Amino acid sequence: MPHRSAGRRFAADLRHAVSSLFRLGPAPAPRWPIGLRAAIAMAVPIAAMALMGRPELGFQAATGAFVALYATHLPVIERLRVVPFVAGALLAAAALGGLAGPSPVATLAGLAVVAIVASVAMFGFSVGPPGPLFVVLVYGLSSHIVASGGDAATHVAAVAAGILFASVVSLAPLVLPSRRRVASRPLREVLPGPAWSPGARILVARVALVAVIGIGIGLLLDPDRAYWIVGAAVAVVGVAADRRAAFTRGLHRMIGTILGAAVYLLLAPLPLSVLWLALLLGVLQFAIELVVVRNYALALVFITPLVLLLTGAATGEVDSVAVATERVADTLAGAALGALSGLLHARED
Repeated sequence: MPHRSAGRRFAADLRHAVSSLFRLGPAPAPRWPIGLRAAIAMAVPIAAMALMGRPELGFQAATGAFVALYATHLPVIERLRVVPFVAGALLAAAALGGLAGPSPVATLAGLAVVAIVASVAMFGFSVGPPGPLFVVLVYGLSSHIVASGGDAATHVAAVAAGILFASVVSLAPLVLPSRRRVASRPLREVLPGPAWSPGARILVARVALVAVIGIGIGLLLDPDRAYWIVGAAVAVVGVAADRRAAFTRGLHRMIGTILGAAVYLLLAPLPLSVLWLALLLGVLQFAIELVVVRNYALALVFITPLVLLLTGAATGEVDSVAVATERVADTLAGAALGALSGLLHARED
């Protein structure tokens, strides 16, 4: 019976997703160098700008640290070919967010356009994880900061400085002659494309779907929070064209976010100076990179407080309970939406 078969598949997917919450998968390679680079890219701009008397610009610049999370699976000589591509995408997202920020209509329209264009580019050129997620978040954060009264030009300059610093940190191993002597593939092999396989086309369709519906949900809840809903959904879409993966990532996103929000509520009231907060964010980023490939829910226990602390400091929103409550609600909505979009993938027998 078709219904019985579908029920068995759903039960199997549910068992797999639940059991995966309690498993640590193997890491394909040592993760501490990646974590260290990401932590430096996150913490140093905040500390440097704090010492210069402009901590708010440090938090904004720290969003550029997301560059260091891309192409980590590649030899650094090949990463050199990918980083400018990602850096340009994040900088364009910040600039577009700054331009659209004063207009709620332009902000929401731009959110859909940025999410779709970023997914077309990321999947078309096989950039790999974390995919279009951080392009969407940088756009949303930039538009939110400018809408809250921030100067667009100053913000984009801060993000550009953070992107440049993170790019240098990501490529720092090139100072070692042994890393420069590694054979490097040509760009067309490192970033093959543009070409969209059936799986890539479905991923683009899922991102477009969750962007449009997520914006609609944001209009019902609060338009200023739409980017968070869409970002959560795009995170669940990920880079794997697989129905079971969508369901599993959705469950991990929900559980991890709830636990991470609890961690945030413990950390937010602490009377930390900016320098100590920079160190804390660096430690959280380091921990994320150690576990993100092994257990996504566990990584979200660190991702959630990091993003909440960073965005709260960058936008001046310090009401920890209200922010945590909103973000949990937004993330649950986005994660459910991202998981449901996995139904676009054909069933596997």
